Parts: sequence; structure tokens; C-alpha cells
Amino acid sequence: MITAWIGGICMLLLVLFQILLTLGFPLGEYAMGGKYKAFPPKMRVFSGIAAVILTFAAVLILSLGGILDLDVSAPFFRYAAYGFGGYLCLNTIMNLFSFSKKEKYTMTPLSAIVAFCLIYTAYHSNSYSY
Repeated sequence: MITAWIGGICMLLLVLFQILLTLGFPLGEYAMGGKYKAFPPKMRVFSGIAAVILTFAAVLILSLGGILDLDVSAPFFRYAAYGFGGYLCLNTIMNLFSFSKKEKYTMTPLSAIVAFCLIYTAYHSNSYSY
């Protein structure tokens, strides 16, 4: 399913972004309203946690799209994908109001794309057998 590929790749880009923030790269203008050039140590911990959560979401969408063959309950993955998709819809709206133009113009469309891909893939994942 193409939406699983698109969503999975975008999600993995977000994981890489969070890892770079965790390592102290000066990408803070693309996150959290652009308040920091590089995240302070406490914020880096949260980026590390976000990277782990986003990795789970990437596995989730790739599994629902039939790209990864995991022996996991399909209903659980479907509901989790709807949850992540809903969260990313809210995240998209919040990014629209970001004070950082870099965050607004990069993360808003990226989170909207991933939200759509998660919800669409979850909705249409019934055709795959688990």
C-alpha cells in the first residue's frame, strides 16, 4: 500500500530528526516553536523518547500496510494508528500556529502527510490477513 510506504518513510525521517535533536544538532528552529537553536539537555531526553515512539509508529504503519509481516493483533495496530493519526492531526494544527517559520513550513505539511497516511492505511488495512 503506497500510503504505508509514504507514511513509513516520512516517519523514519522524523525519527532521524529526533535523534539529531537528541544528539544536540542545531535543528531546534524546526521544533517546539523554534525557541532553541540546539536543544538543552532536558529537552534532548524528550527528543530521544519521541524517537522511540515514532519508531513504533513507523513499524505500525508498515505492518498495517502489509510491508512488515508481524504477528500482532490487527485491531490493536489499527486503533494505535488511529490514535497516532489523531495526535498528528492536532500536531499539524499546532504547527500552523508556530512562531518559527521553519517549523511551520516544514513540519506542518510533514505531520499532515503522516497523519493522513496513518489514518488511511489503518482504515484500508482490512484487506490484509493477520
